[in-house]
Amino acid sequence: MKLLLTDSGIKNASILDALTDLLGKPIAESSALCIPTAGYGAPDADPGGPFRFISGRSPCPMTELGWKSVGVLELTALPSIEKARWVSWVQEADVLLVNGGDALYLCHWMRESGLAELLPSLPELVYVGLSAGSMVMTPRIGEEFVGWKPPTGTDSALGMVDFSIFPHLDHPACPENTMAAAQRWAARIAGPAYAIDEQTAIKVKGSAVEVVSEGCWKLFRRVS
Repeated sequence: MKLLLTDSGIKNASILDALTDLLGKPIAESSALCIPTAGYGAPDADPGGPFRFISGRSPCPMTELGWKSVGVLELTALPSIEKARWVSWVQEADVLLVNGGDALYLCHWMRESGLAELLPSLPELVYVGLSAGSMVMTPRIGEEFVGWKPPTGTDSALGMVDFSIFPHLDHPACPENTMAAAQRWAARIAGPAYAIDEQTAIKVKGSAVEVVSEGCWKLFRRVS
């Protein structure tokens, strides 16, 4: 699996180029499945959020990029569907577009649905995360970003990468997400951690990790 972990979707030409590189072919020739699930779990969630994501009407470009096809994969529905059926949908897709919202709610349903177990077996699949959709792939999100309380009672996520993400750096809608706040957050995270703004994404291909940015970001390295 190849990853493009964005703060706010495909916001600029550099992030778009990174996506095209991971796909290995034009977007117009690529089939996408979008996953709106995280949008239902946030404390301020409303049904309009997932709709805007699916329909390409959100300010975070994902589904409206000109894909060959776009389908919807709602994780909360998967346990009631024959597994072979939905697994084939994922196997046939070129890319998963994963909505923001609540990272731990998304983590719970990625595990409950079986998607988290499936993903490592799909080396050519491209996973594109948006905010919580990116944070869910990390080892921990940090207590600052815990909204929905998981059964585990921790801030642990899937750990498919070895770094954590502090999103929406210096965003007007998140005035608390300052660089100073990110530094305090990173001090409590065991391992490397990135603070990223809306013009930044993290590209993961094999063992290579690359920051793609036309904005502001910082890597915090934990000192033992």
